[in-house]
Amino acid sequence: MRSRILAPALAAVAGLIAAGTLLAVSELAALPLAGAASPLLAAGSFVVDIVPRPLKEFAITTFGTADKPVLLASLGVAAGVAAALIGILARHTLRWALVLLGAVGLVVTVLVVTRAGAGPLDAIPTALGTIAAAIVLAVLIRRLRPREGSTTEQGVDRRGFFLIAGAAAAGAVIVGVGARALSSVLTSVRAAREALRIPSPRTTVTVPAGAEFDIPGLTPLFTSNADFYRVDTALSVPEIDPGTWRLRIDGLVDRTIELDLDDLFSMGLDEYAITLTCVSNEVGGNLVGNATWLGVPVRDVLRMAGPQSGADMLLSRSVDGYTASTPLSAVTDDGIDAILAVAMNGEPLPLEHGFPVRMVVPGLYGYVSATKWLTGLTVTTFADDEAYWTPRGYSARAPMKFSSRVDTPKIGSPVPAGTVPIAGVAWAQTVGIERVEVQIDDGPWQHARLSQAVNNDTWVQWMLPWEATPGTHYLTVRAVNRDGEMQIEEPAPIAPNGSSGWQRTLVTVR
Repeated sequence: MRSRILAPALAAVAGLIAAGTLLAVSELAALPLAGAASPLLAAGSFVVDIVPRPLKEFAITTFGTADKPVLLASLGVAAGVAAALIGILARHTLRWALVLLGAVGLVVTVLVVTRAGAGPLDAIPTALGTIAAAIVLAVLIRRLRPREGSTTEQGVDRRGFFLIAGAAAAGAVIVGVGARALSSVLTSVRAAREALRIPSPRTTVTVPAGAEFDIPGLTPLFTSNADFYRVDTALSVPEIDPGTWRLRIDGLVDRTIELDLDDLFSMGLDEYAITLTCVSNEVGGNLVGNATWLGVPVRDVLRMAGPQSGADMLLSRSVDGYTASTPLSAVTDDGIDAILAVAMNGEPLPLEHGFPVRMVVPGLYGYVSATKWLTGLTVTTFADDEAYWTPRGYSARAPMKFSSRVDTPKIGSPVPAGTVPIAGVAWAQTVGIERVEVQIDDGPWQHARLSQAVNNDTWVQWMLPWEATPGTHYLTVRAVNRDGEMQIEEPAPIAPNGSSGWQRTLVTVR
């Protein structure tokens, strides 16, 4: 009985070690090939691309900005289960197990070479990893089979299996970790970012007195880079050398042009304060942030290329293949500060927020405007092109729905009876917030006090003193923009063009 359990378990271990070998050798072989990707990341990117919209929304809602680590961990578990099953199969029929392993390697190779920016040579790392994995699996499984002439478990070379398995596992860990560490050293993009000197801006944002309230629990006026939300399709953060970065502007233009970072710097940088919101932000959610940005207007860059009549869309492209469809009018209007940003909150863009250049467009959800790791702008039409999220059930055009949020008191955090500040933020990019109103239980709507707005593209803080009495109470908030429009009351889901509704919060007073 013991051998019946132990033998399949050891075969499963052999499969896991073979899978680890595949990943480690692939990472090592990918070092000379800057465009090559690890098999796990290639498979993960494929999953991100094909995942149904409801599942994507569930992941963001449930895990927030931890959705990528959760996905990678889930893929790792799935790959481990598959590897273990291949190992168990190999104990019975090594030939077919190797065929299955080769098929898996072929599929992953296809996923690698079809990623944006990949070339034929990028197939080499996964191919070498698959060959190494096949050799390790065969060697280990043969140690689990009875020696020739023996028909019992006594002929199994378990000692040899454990020695080889231990050496192979240790080697896979050392090679894999070492290759990943060496890759970070060789790219040196982080060091290049630290060394980058961005010219001083010609103009800076003036923050008026009274722009920020000092209330515990209230979101700061400006969101730090570390706390700024991150939602994108990149499982690994692209690392782009600022010295080799290029932006190509083509499509329906009089002339195709290419710009490098020095070209942007020479145009002159200005500072802007702009709030960004993700389409996946639910009512009362935290996928929204406010920052200062240094950049140049997109319209100035497009003017150099000369957009042609009939064009109505700007298709922006990321180095990882992601695309966004922005109405051309939103980036050519002199009254809208759509920019190519190179700095965020006084420092070069963080790698995870698009270094070295990203787009920032007020008044549009990020999925149609805020392309990170920008490499291309194509002037085109909505009739001729569609961006990444459009075929996945989201609107091609996505003007932002203005909204308001209660930051304090929070659900699940009881407050003492007496004077309690109710406070939060509200935003209506390109238009501005006129007023915020709060309803306590079923009482009358009360006007909250607003902070001084930095501009119409940033959120404002609001607060209302409340004489709280013991018990449970509902707090409801709504905003009115400067066009006199009321925030949409009717609830709507995230897809296809953003959530809506008034936030209603249950608060306990002790």
